[in-house]
Amino acid sequence: MNFMASKQPENSLLGPESDSQRTMYPYVTGTSVVALKYKDGILMAADMGGSYGSTLRYKSVERMKPIGKHSLLGASGEISDFQEILRYLDELILYDNMWDDGNSLGPKEVHNYLTRVMYNRRNKFNPLWNSLVLGGVKNGQKYLGTVSMIGVNFEDNHVATGFGNHLARPILRQEWHENLSFEDGVKLLEKCMRVLLYRDRSAVNKLQIAKITEEGVTISQPYSLKTYWEFSAFENPTQGAVGSW
Repeated sequence: MNFMASKQPENSLLGPESDSQRTMYPYVTGTSVVALKYKDGILMAADMGGSYGSTLRYKSVERMKPIGKHSLLGASGEISDFQEILRYLDELILYDNMWDDGNSLGPKEVHNYLTRVMYNRRNKFNPLWNSLVLGGVKNGQKYLGTVSMIGVNFEDNHVATGFGNHLARPILRQEWHENLSFEDGVKLLEKCMRVLLYRDRSAVNKLQIAKITEEGVTISQPYSLKTYWEFSAFENPTQGAVGSW
């Protein structure tokens, strides 16, 4: 008796049309986020650019959001995935508030949740294409951490994503100290953002700085930095470079 494999109809749910889709490449992205601890809490800075490939398409994208009562989230990477993460966090905070037990999630708990979400999506080969910075203050304890799109995470006194990891962190390592005032912290973040503006093609000269303390979150209005473009290295960037075009 011969058994023949039945042929699937063209409109079958098992056909190629039903193959699950994955985000294999980001479309609209934001660049670096830089954050640090200061004397009274956490300071975070991000510009407002949204790049469509190499085109700086949007210039009013807010990439820092308060999360619950004690946390502040900043994101670089795919903007739509950041919006999806904000939906996850809205559900998490709503569920936490429904208990009405006088407790609320702190920044450490939110950061741990984000590490599990990012690692879970990475294991499904469907990552959320973001690098996240989570800072906050609860019961007098300052917390600052970061998590990458594949779930790599750590805590530190200052963190940065994207190009900031390479260009801003060296400045922070040299100039950050534990008793940094608010004014000095803002100046240090502006110095980092100015360097990134000079060197990162995706950066835009329109940024926001946010702070979180025991009193809550404050996000500044967008503003621009004073810049100077007459450096000789900018006028002839390939001078002295061996083998350069």
